[in-house]
Amino acid sequence: MRSNNNSNNSQIDQTIATIAVAAVASFVTYAITRTLEERKHQQIRYQQYLQEQSLKASESTTRAEQDEPPSGVLVEGFSIDRVYAWVIEDLRKRFVSAQVENRMENKAVEYTGVIRSPMLRRVVSSSTIDAFHDEIVTVRGAEYNKLITDNQLILSEIVRKPGMVPSTVGYMRAGPRKLLHFDPKKVNAAIVTCGGLCPGLNNVIREITKTLHQLYGIGGHVYGIQGGYRGFYDTSPHLQPIILTPAVVEDIHHIGGTCLGSSRGGFDLPKIIKFLKEKNVCQLYVIGGDGTHRGAFAIHEGCMEQGLNVSVAGIPKTIDNDVDYIDHSFGFSSAVEAAQVAIRSAKTEAVCNIPNGIGIVKLMGRSSGFIASHATMASSDVDLCLVPEVPIELEGENGCLPHLMRRVKQQGYAVIVCAEGAGEELLGKSAETDASGNKKLPKIGEFLKKAVEDYFTKHGETATVKYIDPSYTVRSVPANAADSLYCMQLAQNAVHGAMAGFTGFSVGLCNNRMVWLPIPEMVKTSPRHMDPHGRTWERVLCLTRQPNTVRPLLPGEKHAHSYAPMLR
Repeated sequence: MRSNNNSNNSQIDQTIATIAVAAVASFVTYAITRTLEERKHQQIRYQQYLQEQSLKASESTTRAEQDEPPSGVLVEGFSIDRVYAWVIEDLRKRFVSAQVENRMENKAVEYTGVIRSPMLRRVVSSSTIDAFHDEIVTVRGAEYNKLITDNQLILSEIVRKPGMVPSTVGYMRAGPRKLLHFDPKKVNAAIVTCGGLCPGLNNVIREITKTLHQLYGIGGHVYGIQGGYRGFYDTSPHLQPIILTPAVVEDIHHIGGTCLGSSRGGFDLPKIIKFLKEKNVCQLYVIGGDGTHRGAFAIHEGCMEQGLNVSVAGIPKTIDNDVDYIDHSFGFSSAVEAAQVAIRSAKTEAVCNIPNGIGIVKLMGRSSGFIASHATMASSDVDLCLVPEVPIELEGENGCLPHLMRRVKQQGYAVIVCAEGAGEELLGKSAETDASGNKKLPKIGEFLKKAVEDYFTKHGETATVKYIDPSYTVRSVPANAADSLYCMQLAQNAVHGAMAGFTGFSVGLCNNRMVWLPIPEMVKTSPRHMDPHGRTWERVLCLTRQPNTVRPLLPGEKHAHSYAPMLR
């Protein structure tokens, strides 16, 4: 019996071993076969890839010979067969043009004996002006690397979709022209800043002055008009025009504000025209928002009516970033950066003050929430963002107050950022306006602070709320590096346009290209608003996780459209 059992066990072991060997052999065979098949398919795919690359290279060569794009796939349904150019008024059509060849004069200035100071009145005197003209050193002029022709356009809509209307608007590309309408030796110019402050104002003043004197080598003066439009005619000693030279403006870009001062209102067309005539000014540079630009265009029309060969150029300035069509306004980046200090302070106050610490920051944004939205996204520390374009619901399913309480319970604190123009649906619209016609806004910050405290009290809790209002501090800082570069581009291209003989225009960045825009078109839809159905607000919601109170679009209704890429 024992022998039979051993024999049976041995047979079982041999069977198991045989099965195991067979299984291993089968698996190895399958693996080898699978590997060989994968290699075969890989070789086939690679050969197909090589064939496609060879075909692309052949097509690329053929396209290049036909002056077509060497790469890419032809897509049907995308076409633009009509481009409507926004026309800029051209003085060359109305007046005799100097037709001077445009060269980079590269005039350098020796600053020996000139006192440099941000206080301009300390350096402006007759001896300083005479010394400036005596100390100009002319360096050999240079050719421009690239001159722009008047028929170069920047398309307004660069995002195309199948089925779109095959027409679009084209903006005139800014830049130096081959021939100048004004003879630089006979040019007198004036610069004026109007409205509220904005980072970069001094940069623009400085670069206009330096471009006129050093790049174009004008023979006349650059008048700095103090105190806004009223500086053209006000006889007050502190509002007399300043002679701007490269020496005078050398260091002003390091400080905030405007060295010329600014004000709202004060527009008097006959008196402004009188100043231009008396000083023989042929180029006027106006730095301001949409209201200031409407005044600039009125000056342009007044000059045309009286037969004055004067170029009026605008440089759009708005801390709220609400001038339409341009990608963004100068100073906006600096203001968003400055707002980070207040938001970080609000978070520190909220975290450290127990119980239920909440920090509220009110930022500028009269009719648009660009600063509040972008400061929120840049910070990533904000739990609730309130802007004029989005209605505020205090309580209920989409209420901001229940959301705040949830955030406080989750993390122990909360941070709120609100634009100054938010909440009119709660507080009502004011009928009062300032000198520029801007409506006075209700005090949303104080209202929100009380609403938060009352809501927590109603639910048996105590909220420690700290309210921070840095409104004017974000606009009085010097321009950061990005805005400084932008201001230089704006100033130089404003001068290029005026010297070429264009008038009634403003300069801006559209689709990342410098362009000239007719002032009436630019101000027609200003102030612009952030699209509450766009991607900017969508990104804000992703960061704050607050309820979305934007009204859904009705069937067939289109959301607000903007040509500016950063607003989509």
